Amino acid sequence: MDFCRKPLMMSKEKKSGLSESFITGVIALVFLVVGYQTALLIHNAALVKIASVRDEPDTVFVYQSEPEESSQGESSGAIPRSDIRKNSAHSPRVDAVRKNIPRKKVESFRFDPNSVSVDELCRLGFTLKQAESIDKYRSSGGRFRRKDDFRKSYVVSDSIYRRLEKYIDIPLVDLNVADSADFDALPGIGGWFAKKMIEHRKALGGYSYKEQLLEIYRFDQEKYDGLSDLITVSPEHITPYPLWSYPADSLRMHPYISNLETAKAIVLYRQNTPREEWTVDGLRDAGILTSENANKLSKCLFD
Repeated sequence: MDFCRKPLMMSKEKKSGLSESFITGVIALVFLVVGYQTALLIHNAALVKIASVRDEPDTVFVYQSEPEESSQGESSGAIPRSDIRKNSAHSPRVDAVRKNIPRKKVESFRFDPNSVSVDELCRLGFTLKQAESIDKYRSSGGRFRRKDDFRKSYVVSDSIYRRLEKYIDIPLVDLNVADSADFDALPGIGGWFAKKMIEHRKALGGYSYKEQLLEIYRFDQEKYDGLSDLITVSPEHITPYPLWSYPADSLRMHPYISNLETAKAIVLYRQNTPREEWTVDGLRDAGILTSENANKLSKCLFD
């Protein structure tokens, strides 16, 4: 009986072995199909990536689908190192791909990155995604105070910045035109100093030169140096101070006069001095103004 059962058991084991081999083959075939499809997706993604950066030579992607024949006729499975050059606009393979990709028309014109529209950014050479990213940054309160701020934006490549640098036009903040919101946006200012800058402008009758900001309480040299290249005092917006016509009650409000006694002395000086001899130096020589205040007043525009 045992002798008869043994062949039967061996037959069952053999059938079982064939079944397992079949299953293993099916699994291997599935993996091969999935791998092939994955390779196709990577291939297509690489070509799309090349197309997306065709105007940005700072980043170059190279895709090699088939091995090249060497000069001796031997097949080489690796891409020669001389053909792979990152951060280069002159890779022969990338140039070959780019030749088959239609280029969009790129324009160059003066623009303020704080107000340029999304459509205009696209005309300047940015992708829609990049333009929307810049617009989102501005909408969230971001501001480009200097050209370098725009350069540091992660969506602005070095190649685009080099092309557009001379067209970037960020207006300076005119001290006699700006409102408190404009002052508040300056680096290191904030609401308190913005209010003081408005008050000082009113007391002066208008700024005559930028350094007058240093006369504001706690407005030190470091704060001034941090924004001096962002502000200006345009001549067309300077209002002459009526030093030679204001009555004493109005003169006393000026920071360089500051009291009623000095204001009355100026009025008396005008009454007893010929008009052609009215000068700030004359007020100083007469002992009406201190040398410091006379020096400050002499830098102002007045009539």
